[in-house]
Amino acid sequence: MKSIRKVAVLGAGVMGAQIAAHMANAGLETLLFELPANEGTDKSAAARKAVAGLKKLKPPPLAHPAALRHIEPANYEEHLPALADCDLVIEAIAEKMEWKLDLFHKITPHLGEGTWLASNTSGLSIQKMADALPDDLQARFCGVHFFNPPRYMHLVELIPTQKTDPTMLDALETFLTTRMGKGIVRAKDTPNFIGNRIGVFSILATMHHTARFGLSFDEVDALTGTRIGRPKSATYRTADVVGLDTMAHVIHTMSATLPDDPWHDYFQVPGWLQKLIDAGALGQKTRCGIYRKQGKTIEVLDLEKGDYRPSGKGVADEVKAMLKLDTPAEQMAALRASDHPQAQFLWACFRDLFHYCACQLEAIADTARDLDFAIRWGYGWKLGPFELWQAAGWKTVAGWIGEDIEAGKTMAATPLPDWVMALEHGPHAPDGSYSPARQQFIDRSSLPVYRRQPYPDPLISERYSYGETVFENDAVRLWHEGDGAAVLSFKTKMHTISREVLDSIHQAVNVAEQDFKTLILWQTEEPFSAGADLSGALAALQAGEIEAFTDMVDRFQQTSQRLRYSSIPVVSAPRGLALGGGCEFTMHCDRVVAALETYIGLVEVGVGLLPAGGGLKEIARRLSALPENVDPFPFLQRWFETVAMGKVAGSALEAIDLGFLGACSKVVFHPHEVLHVARQQGLFLAEAGYTPPLPDRHIRVAGKTGIANLKLVLVNMLEGHFISEHDFEIGSRIAEVICGGEVEAGERVDETWLLDLERKHFVELAQMPKTQERIAHMLKTGKPLRN
Repeated sequence: MKSIRKVAVLGAGVMGAQIAAHMANAGLETLLFELPANEGTDKSAAARKAVAGLKKLKPPPLAHPAALRHIEPANYEEHLPALADCDLVIEAIAEKMEWKLDLFHKITPHLGEGTWLASNTSGLSIQKMADALPDDLQARFCGVHFFNPPRYMHLVELIPTQKTDPTMLDALETFLTTRMGKGIVRAKDTPNFIGNRIGVFSILATMHHTARFGLSFDEVDALTGTRIGRPKSATYRTADVVGLDTMAHVIHTMSATLPDDPWHDYFQVPGWLQKLIDAGALGQKTRCGIYRKQGKTIEVLDLEKGDYRPSGKGVADEVKAMLKLDTPAEQMAALRASDHPQAQFLWACFRDLFHYCACQLEAIADTARDLDFAIRWGYGWKLGPFELWQAAGWKTVAGWIGEDIEAGKTMAATPLPDWVMALEHGPHAPDGSYSPARQQFIDRSSLPVYRRQPYPDPLISERYSYGETVFENDAVRLWHEGDGAAVLSFKTKMHTISREVLDSIHQAVNVAEQDFKTLILWQTEEPFSAGADLSGALAALQAGEIEAFTDMVDRFQQTSQRLRYSSIPVVSAPRGLALGGGCEFTMHCDRVVAALETYIGLVEVGVGLLPAGGGLKEIARRLSALPENVDPFPFLQRWFETVAMGKVAGSALEAIDLGFLGACSKVVFHPHEVLHVARQQGLFLAEAGYTPPLPDRHIRVAGKTGIANLKLVLVNMLEGHFISEHDFEIGSRIAEVICGGEVEAGERVDETWLLDLERKHFVELAQMPKTQERIAHMLKTGKPLRN
């Protein structure tokens, strides 16, 4: 299979530059092309500016600043011959067909014989582009539609033409999956493909029913966000983020390219939206749109007043109660039966969405799976439209939709397709998802790359058993699949670490040493771990159970040490958050296999504490490993600031740079491949004749000199009002632990000495009122308190 090593991205706009950034994240040599500059000697100035701008974007498109070195700015006047060496060329210029065809005409003579060419268009005809290419290039051309922002949005739509080489398409899907970490959906070549066709329709239906039921924009956002399993930006905040001008462009495109769509009347730019655009209020990029921020107040456009007012309208208590019912079936039934405008609004939005998806599925996608994943991965919904419909009762909801069609309540009078009522329970079943074109249930792709995902993102119809249980309790489950690797998964909320988790880890290590070759710490879903169980800790403190509290801290440290000195290799496999104790466990493992989007850090300072699960001990041990002729203070200060400020790495690559992950850690771009690679790493270490490390009894510490230097940093921060008195107290204790206490600089101590220091200062801090205020505030609000 072809190996992709060098990539060119044509177009250095918002999407093009960020696609280039993610290619660079993966370590690929990347050329970023833009039009040549009209002035000056640097013809690549525009592309160079776009590359520099990547450092300022939020959220960061670069997983590590060093990725920039893989991007080479280029221009169409001087550098087209460089395309001959590229394995993949992605066009990402403005959405104008004539511009794209002109660019293809310009670059075609310079492409190598084996170069793949793709367009990142969000909805223009891929076949029309292919028809303009030479015959020999048409087999190597397809659509590759990334979603914005490319690093974070999981979806990439792959759109073949009539002549696209199937082998090339499979290879490209493999590359995008495992190297780029993406979820691939193959779409048919129809306007806006799958994700935007359905996602934008849902937004347009929501806009239509907002006006119909007389609801306000903030009221609708309260209804259509997290309460129904969608992102908190909901509908109108999302429009502001996307850009109101961009939204209008997409609506115009749908109106022009789908003239025969039964819902065509929805494809109109509302008058209020056009007025905002004409006034230059384009949303987030102009700091004013449907919403705006005035000082600390978020204001929303009030159409009745023709002006902005403070945002704050919410969901009626009656409707809240409906949305809290136990099952989607109960929720949907309650919404439909209610006379409340908010409930009727939600039912109308769901009904139109289900109706539209059913009528369009055969034209735009192969299976219901493709449509649901496109919306989940491209728009951040917890359930796709067909999944939600199926969960709410397939035939019951279909009957309600039919009744509304008969009663003239729907925009389109088009009946539901016959296949809808032919399915008893819905389009998702254990043996696959329904394809209207093939009139059968189709299993997932059999491409070899998906063998790397033992437990892929599940649909509503898929339930994983996760191997054979070794032992299980309320806190954890130890299991295996017969390959010699035992897997330990937590069951606590947010995978927090309680006393039962600690005891269970000891049990798991004991069992694994006896019966398995390696032990893997992996969770069946994100996060890896939010850290220690704060509620249990606070309860013990408030009850005055200091001895029991101290004993739990000691048990935590013993557990980290048990992981480190196990007789078999232990591999940590984090994805998502790995905070506090989760970070400390990871720091004690023999090997780490982390998903790119792993956010790891020692954040205990946020609740008025310091790391005491061996984290500070590990920092001191790593500092001791520096050569004796190297000044340790710059490294010591960097570690100190990282912990004292509660820094969290923005990616696994950044975590290696910060030191939370070792240099030999493996970074996996696709989160569902982490377990596969972790098993391989653990079994490799075992087969290579693993020997556990010896206890470190000679840790060279900075002692009193280091403590004094770090306290000087704290004094300056305190006098500059950057930290509080309690922050100073916490920082001083962190300094004492990582410097080894009040000993001479260069003196050597053992791990027990450092663990005792950790535990002493942790327990003393925990008894302070300001720390307990911080813990209580975090438990109540989920946010740190600076007191």
